Amino acid sequence: MLATFFIEIICAIYVVAKYKLTAITRIAAALLIGLAVFQLAEYNVCEGAFGVDSLTWARIGYVAITALPPLGLHLALMIAGVRRPQLVVMGYLSGLAFASVFLFAGHGMGAQQCLGNYVIFSIASWAVIPYFIYYYGWLLVTVGLCIKFGMAAKRHNQKAALYTLAAGYAAFIVPTTAVNIIDPSTTAGIPSIMCGFAVILAVVLTGFVIPRYYRKK
Repeated sequence: MLATFFIEIICAIYVVAKYKLTAITRIAAALLIGLAVFQLAEYNVCEGAFGVDSLTWARIGYVAITALPPLGLHLALMIAGVRRPQLVVMGYLSGLAFASVFLFAGHGMGAQQCLGNYVIFSIASWAVIPYFIYYYGWLLVTVGLCIKFGMAAKRHNQKAALYTLAAGYAAFIVPTTAVNIIDPSTTAGIPSIMCGFAVILAVVLTGFVIPRYYRKK
């Protein structure tokens, strides 16, 4: 968890340092920091730190990953140069609604369990299915839009960046889904397992997506 945290923080610093603060690098850095914060929160759920209890760390971690789907959607649209303000606002508002539940609702975040390879988080039972639909829904929408706008893009750098971003998403969605199919008991640890694989997205975003977007014709 700590190794993944440092990789993602270094990626965020690298993106901002090399490509300066543009609209795209801000969103990319926010996405990378969100991944890193979840890893740090996961570590502290298991270890405890800074005088913050495990449940609070669990809340922080869940808020961090809840922001990732709308950030990814926003990034894809920015790279494509396509304006879909209603879609972006819908993504952020739905994320804000879930984040508010995890932060402030009494039973929004109930408990957490630190296992050997991942952490199990227990959220309110009524929120499990809606949150699953929210998370996978926006991830799949983002992948679909990357492919759609990638096919339509006339600039090679946009096309390459969008296709690579779609591949980066697939690189952690597919392994997570495969693990859950092979061992259904791991579905309780989907956020932890998914964000473990998401370090692949961090590397792809830093080493391929952003460089390809900013590459000259």
